[in-house]
This record gives sequence, C-alpha cells and structure tokens, in this order.
Amino acid sequence: MNLKKLFSLIIITFFFSCSNHNYESVIKDDSFRKTIKSGNFAELSDGFTYYQIDNRFNENTLVFIHGFSVPSYIWDKTYNTAKEKGFKVIKLDLFGRGFSDNPDLDYTDELFANQVIELLQELEISKATFLGLSNGGRVISKLADLKPNMVEKLVYVSASSFNTHNEIVDKSVSEKEINEFIISKYPTISSGQLSDFKYPENYPSWDDEYEELLKFTGFARALISTVKNHTNLDLENKEISDSNKKVYTIWGDSDSVIVYNNIKDKLNKLFPNRFEYTVPNSGHLPHIENQIDFEKYLFDVVLK
Repeated sequence: MNLKKLFSLIIITFFFSCSNHNYESVIKDDSFRKTIKSGNFAELSDGFTYYQIDNRFNENTLVFIHGFSVPSYIWDKTYNTAKEKGFKVIKLDLFGRGFSDNPDLDYTDELFANQVIELLQELEISKATFLGLSNGGRVISKLADLKPNMVEKLVYVSASSFNTHNEIVDKSVSEKEINEFIISKYPTISSGQLSDFKYPENYPSWDDEYEELLKFTGFARALISTVKNHTNLDLENKEISDSNKKVYTIWGDSDSVIVYNNIKDKLNKLFPNRFEYTVPNSGHLPHIENQIDFEKYLFDVVLK
C-alpha cells in the first residue's frame, strides 16, 4: 500500500471512530445550555461559565476549583458536606471543561484565574477560601497573585502548583495535533482516569462519567493548550508565602500522579510555614477515596 492510500485509510478510520463514539460532536451553544437543567450559567468576558452556588446569603465562602480535565463534579462530595454545614459554596467548570465554553484562546493559568475572579465579582463575593485540586492548585496560586485581597485561605489538594516546567516557545495548537490527540488518547483516556485512585476497583463507573466529556467540541484542544501554557509559579507562590496568608497542603499517602517526594523540597522552600496533612489510604483524589479523614481535617482544622 502506498503512503497516499495509507493516509486516506487512517483519515477514514479516524472519522469513523469519532462518529462511532460521538467524539467532539457537541457544540456548547445556546441550544446546548438549554438542555442543562441544574446549576447556572454566567456570561463572562471570555465565554459562558457553568457554576453552582448554595447557601448564597451565608457569610463564609468556599470556592472549589477542579483539576486538569475532570470538571466540577469531581468536588461533589465535599461540596455537599460543606453545603450541609452551612457554608456558602461555589463550584464551577473552568473553560474547556464540563459545561463551560471552550473558547479559542490560550488556556493559561491567568485565563482560569480571571474566570474565577470575574464570576465571584458577578456574584458580589469579595473574599473566599479557595480549594484547588491538582491543576486547580495552579489556578488558586495565580488568582492569589492577581487578587490577593480576595483570598481568605488557600487549600492545595494534590496540587501541581509546585512542578518545574521548561516553557514552550510555540504555544499554538494545530489541527494535526488535535486529530492525533483524539486518535491516540480518546479511546483510553477515560479508563486512564482510574489511575487517580489507590483502589480503582472501588470506582467501576468513574470512567463512564468521564467518557461523556469527550463529546464536546474543543475538549482536546483545551487539554493540549493547557499543557503547553504551563509555566513555573515559583514567584507567585513566594509572594503568597511572604503575604502570610494561611496555606494548607493536603496529599493522599499514595498519590502516583503528583508524587509528594518529587516536590517536597521545593514545597518546603516556597511554603515553609504551611500547614500540611497526609490523608491515609488514598491516591490523587483523597477527598473522594478517604472522604472521612479528608473532611475531618478540612472542617475541624482548616475551616475551624
């Protein structure tokens, strides 16, 4: 088979696969938003943002920021506990994830941080405690840099804020990269989410829920762009430390995604006065895998 025929076969196979799985077949437009029966949408500067808010008129505000690819539903358990305890609680889908828009922009920490800031301003919330999970830790670090007076406390959960990155010069995302990502990653990306758990066998339907995210047009581009726009946040984190804001870091004892031993020296240097807790019998998602111990520390210590 010559190269031209082989290439044509690959393209045909790709489009058949996408059609068969409904990959990137849904555009998040007005018609789509009308199908979402829970939560709210706010039209912000860079697009529509999906969010939920409860106990709107209470004082103490908790804002839950999700990680790299799984949207706000990843915080459901702790969000609901906090709601039952009377906290004003907010969770949102960052751009490119869940029900929020997938704008044709660079997916930077600043984009996400400004999204959160603008949403809180829209809701007339001037100060909050922010919980950042995994890549969400990067978002709350950047938010604290941009709007320090908006921060009451910062809670980093399995956070990737402290990794070291070699900055990429060309941050553009080509159609070829997107197509290759969908072909090579989408068939297994959902099942791969189970590696976030120490005991994945306890979450047999976790990947089924994630599979639904693959139908949204622009998801692959958002993931690729986010990785390309990762930069070192050492300066931002140092400023947070110097500001004497209360910082808490929480890790699962068996996190294989953001391995604590790989970043602990840097973390000790950046946040020497932080409060730290290790959640036993849990991986990258300690708030789900050991909800009891995680929430005991969160509500009895961090938010006391």
